[in-house]
Amino acid sequence: MKAEELKEVLRLHKLWLADDFGGARANLSSASLIGADLSGAHLCSANLSDANLSGANLRDANFCGANLSGASLNYANLRDANFCGADLSSASLNYANLSGADLSGANLSGASLNYANLNYANLYDALGNMKQIKTIYLEAYHINYTKDVIQIGCENHSIEDWISFDDKRILEMDGKTALTFWREYKDFIFTTIELIPAES
Repeated sequence: MKAEELKEVLRLHKLWLADDFGGARANLSSASLIGADLSGAHLCSANLSDANLSGANLRDANFCGANLSGASLNYANLRDANFCGADLSSASLNYANLSGADLSGANLSGASLNYANLNYANLYDALGNMKQIKTIYLEAYHINYTKDVIQIGCENHSIEDWISFDDKRILEMDGKTALTFWREYKDFIFTTIELIPAES
């Protein structure tokens, strides 16, 4: 896709998001956007299914509710991007930088995340790919874990930190609900992570 065409698609999508006359939802399905600079772009609810965004700069971009199923995002810079509620099922995110990205509520089932950087990513209520991001559903809280991090509800900490937390620290998170849950499921959670670890 030529830069001028992409610019026009983004302009019309911005109008569509604002419900302005003449706007049109961005349809970039199967588009070739290799190495494109879309940093800070607003692509909420856009269709990017099967698009090739390998090596693209998508830092701070907003893909909230977007369809990125089957998209190629290998080596892409997704630092601090917003994927809240996005469909990333079967997407390829190998070597992608997802540091600080918001993946809350995102669907990552079947996604490939080999060597992806997930440091400080928000995994709240996300559906993991069950390889690099594993998901456990337990009564009060939705749990996601990677090789290094556990997110329980909105609390995201290293595995080492979770191991060291005492009752007082857990109580500060969500009161008695959190403490009751932690006392009941702590051993189960750590045993699960030990027996079924997430991949690097």
